Amino acid sequence: MNAIEIRNLSKSFRGMYAVDSLNMTVPVGAIYGFIGENGSGKSTTEKLICGHLVPDGGEIKLFGKDYTDAGVRVRVGALIENAGCFPGSSVYQNLMMQAINLNLENRDEEIARVLKTVRMEDSANIKFKSCSLGMKQRIGIAMALLGDPALLILDEPINGLDTDGMRIMREILVDITKNYGCTVLISSHILGELEKIATHYGIIRQGKMIMEMSAEELEGRARVFVSLKTSDMAGAKAVLKAKYGVVKQEDEYLRVYDVEDTESIVEYLLQNGHVVSEIKKNKIGLEEYYIELMSRPTDGKEAK
Repeated sequence: MNAIEIRNLSKSFRGMYAVDSLNMTVPVGAIYGFIGENGSGKSTTEKLICGHLVPDGGEIKLFGKDYTDAGVRVRVGALIENAGCFPGSSVYQNLMMQAINLNLENRDEEIARVLKTVRMEDSANIKFKSCSLGMKQRIGIAMALLGDPALLILDEPINGLDTDGMRIMREILVDITKNYGCTVLISSHILGELEKIATHYGIIRQGKMIMEMSAEELEGRARVFVSLKTSDMAGAKAVLKAKYGVVKQEDEYLRVYDVEDTESIVEYLLQNGHVVSEIKKNKIGLEEYYIELMSRPTDGKEAK
């Protein structure tokens, strides 16, 4: 069973499609990285899944049931845009108000559980307005985790965080999926961080899903290349291009694509008068793969 199955989902505003015949499949237990440019339809899709917007057409199923089913709606937690907390109230008070709103039993125990999950068990009495951005994001996740949801939907939760804040957020999300069995749908522009935790990806452009793949599939599709340095980069590039074809200069390195044998490259350059000072093997990561997909032409579509 999949946590989310979307088929031909569409939503338009003022005659233009924000989501256009979109298909999405999120397996149970996945950390699904939802990627796209600003205005590509990520937040609209998430709001449609959460029931905050009504679709023009298409189908949304959560755990095999229609997304409007009351039994499945209570299994969804979400943090979209911001936590919606009262600034002058403490972390505990904000969580208690949400627990009451959700009509939860054992509220104190549930609040203690989610605070521990987001690494804030010692911050319950701090006022929300006194919290850092990273803490506020974690409080938002704690609120979304009240009631022990099976699906957590997060809109840009790591944007604006410092290095330590992003590390803590990564640990929390992995913990949620491994120890609580929760499926996570997370959108983010910080692809380097997303690549460290995501098990699956969906790439959206102008409201359309242009690619879905697992982390293993991304690894298999990523082009292999050798990076190297010489004292004469231009001369070495010309020599390498004559034999290997695709050679690019990125930052301070030459990249020779679709080649793994570093020894043969070093020997070939030496034979042609170029000494290699540094060389290493690598693969294109998520960010470069994404940029390559975004470079492909596409056409917009007006709403009917």
